[in-house]
Amino acid sequence: MLLTFMIIPAFVAGFLPSTRTFARVKSSLEMSSALIVQNKGGGHGELGYQLAKNLLNNPKIASITILQDDGCNDAKEPFKSYSSDLPDVQVIKAPLGGDMSKEELQSYVGNSKFDYVWDNASKNVEGAGKAVQECSKLWGVKLLVYVSSAGMYQPGPDGPFPMPETTPVKQSAGQNLYDQYAVDAGLPLVSFRPQYIYGPKANKYDYLDWYFDRLVRDLPLPIPGDGTQLVSLTHAEDVASILASPLNDEAAAIQQRYFNCGTDELVSYGDLAMFCAEAADIPTDDVKLFYYDANQLGKAQFPFRPTNFYVTPDMVKEKLGWPGPTHSLVDDLKWYFESYKERGGMDKKMSLVQDWEIVLGRFTPDPEYVMSIYDQYDPLIIDTSQANQ
Repeated sequence: MLLTFMIIPAFVAGFLPSTRTFARVKSSLEMSSALIVQNKGGGHGELGYQLAKNLLNNPKIASITILQDDGCNDAKEPFKSYSSDLPDVQVIKAPLGGDMSKEELQSYVGNSKFDYVWDNASKNVEGAGKAVQECSKLWGVKLLVYVSSAGMYQPGPDGPFPMPETTPVKQSAGQNLYDQYAVDAGLPLVSFRPQYIYGPKANKYDYLDWYFDRLVRDLPLPIPGDGTQLVSLTHAEDVASILASPLNDEAAAIQQRYFNCGTDELVSYGDLAMFCAEAADIPTDDVKLFYYDANQLGKAQFPFRPTNFYVTPDMVKEKLGWPGPTHSLVDDLKWYFESYKERGGMDKKMSLVQDWEIVLGRFTPDPEYVMSIYDQYDPLIIDTSQANQ
């Protein structure tokens, strides 16, 4: 089997604040403070942690505060590593998931004002999202960096792909409304649109686990289309370095305003299955790829879009001098598979009904039932008692 790995080049006050504080001596004339507003977890859950690590090494930044949604699970990554890995970062808990005024937000950070704000929590311009913008206005921030989503893109059936920053977006998307509110308020907004993210301290694993779940059980992988569709999976450290890149040229960042956020190493759905198999020491000849028409059967549990849907970082490279990713998905799959096993992936219970329907069920005349490999993982019980009545 011929495997392809494409690299596209770039062209052209209810909760008390934490008592952990720090001070670092800077030789820079500017002593700037940074606030990272971090969500409770999910696909963007690791980004605040990785961004803080990145900013600790940036000469422009003298102090860092994470305003952490108190809905996070402190026993899980990356939140449990804040104290050990980020001892020089102040962490303050706040209820970011509900209504919040700018006065309430200010009360959580005390008398602090910030020069740079990264918002990795808000999904719209309501509640904490609006409060973040209003406080940013009050503080006179140099940059308000928003972690948006490329998921709001609405490309035509033929693209173009990779999707440029000018791709039409869903106007009613909360992220778009956040962007527009900030622009109308005259804020120095820089909005990044990431896609699929993985990392060592992630708390969402759906994308790659889907492949390993089936490979280790010797099950077919029902992939919509013909498997040649391309996807961009980016390490959280690389995403964080993109989010920090506006500090390289603040004026250029504000002028461009919207940036795609992801690696320029693309992989096809079919080849990703082979790379995952190799990481798990499964012979690629044993991989059972099952391609089907998503227009008829839908995407089921498949973690990506049925069609091409990917971005590349050409703009952030050109405008902000981002040097490119330091991680490669193919290289990272080895440690990812080890983490998959540590998380109990080999033994977890799974619902495979949708897989069965796509691979076998539609070929099985009712009320007959054909024994299959799915039975040992997700037994399918069919009541045929009324079949002949």
